[in-house]
Amino acid sequence: MTVLILTCQQDVTTDMVVAKLHERGVPLVRFDPADLPGEADMSAEYVRGDFEGYLSTDGRLLSMSGLRSIWVRRPGEPAAHAEEPSEWLSAESGQALYGMLYSTTARWMNHPCVAAQARCKPWQLRVAHRSGFAVPPTLITTFPRVARQFAEQYKEIVVKSASGPPSTEPPVALPTTRIGPDADFSGVAAGPTLLQQYVPKLADIRLTFVGGRMFAARKDSASGQVDGRYGTTGHAWEPTDVPDRVARAVREYADLSGIAYGAFDFAVDGDDVWWFLECNQGGQFGFIELETGQPIAEAVATWLAATPTSTARVPWAGYGWVGDVDAGS
Repeated sequence: MTVLILTCQQDVTTDMVVAKLHERGVPLVRFDPADLPGEADMSAEYVRGDFEGYLSTDGRLLSMSGLRSIWVRRPGEPAAHAEEPSEWLSAESGQALYGMLYSTTARWMNHPCVAAQARCKPWQLRVAHRSGFAVPPTLITTFPRVARQFAEQYKEIVVKSASGPPSTEPPVALPTTRIGPDADFSGVAAGPTLLQQYVPKLADIRLTFVGGRMFAARKDSASGQVDGRYGTTGHAWEPTDVPDRVARAVREYADLSGIAYGAFDFAVDGDDVWWFLECNQGGQFGFIELETGQPIAEAVATWLAATPTSTARVPWAGYGWVGDVDAGS
């Protein structure tokens, strides 16, 4: 059976996993949805309760009945590479392609319906609380008065993006910025604003969850650093152990959200508390593996190549879970 990797043409992280699958002799097809239609073709037939589907790319014909697993790793927008791209063509191509893939019993890392929900930071915070993580008090509001009251209550807070950096050219990013209760909160009325209690952190933690396995890395923070994504700390990522409480919460979060892969970010304070910041369902792991030597690509390849042996729930249009299919552990 074949592993299907939905990804853009150039991605180093994908290359790392592809190399591991090749070492195992696992058949795989690397496909960019942006190539449909044009460089790629598809066909799906639904007759008298039967389903047959085929995807053709790079001279290979892939039957949907022969799919083992599907890894969603930064795929392009359907029809983006078409001779005459349009919003309508992208919508039609996306409906056709993903509708066909949803019709299979392949395992997903991660299913697009699950991933769409998992990307919502407000929802993440709710699930994180239910999972048992330590979560900084957080407010998302368009009421300046409410924002001011939140700041007065918690004294030191940060303002951050709820959706991540916008996909604009040139790129625009909102670093997590520390502010005090005397700040001007009138601008909150212009759009939903995420405020969170400031965590005086000693280190950042990136925990990569892969089908039940966890790889945690720690990087000590620079003095006064707020957003670990910007600036240098003078420290490198190093492997670190996962506290039992955090490991239990990660497993609960994965179960509640339905994700098979997630990149968890934590801030560690002086009491060694791991404060949950976010879980990126499609986060990078290549830079962590290169610095720490942790075998994350091997773990992803192992999950994708696993022979279906047990039952697992399948998401149905993003509304709960229905049915059972065979899935490897």
